Amino acid sequence: MIIPIRCTSCGKPIAHLWEDFKKRTAAGEDACKVLDELGLERYCCRAIFLGHVDLIQEVSKFKKF
Repeated sequence: MIIPIRCTSCGKPIAHLWEDFKKRTAAGEDACKVLDELGLERYCCRAIFLGHVDLIQEVSKFKKF
């Protein structure tokens, strides 16, 4: 739902890169090229970005009673 602050495998801080990645891929840039330019070289960090599904808008529709 929310991108983790650090990579769960290696511990590298990655959350600050998420907004830039999301903007650039939405604009049509290749995800592989964007990840390379952001400095994400390890497979574990790349997998978090490529496998992340942003569900915060879906979850925020429901209230907790």
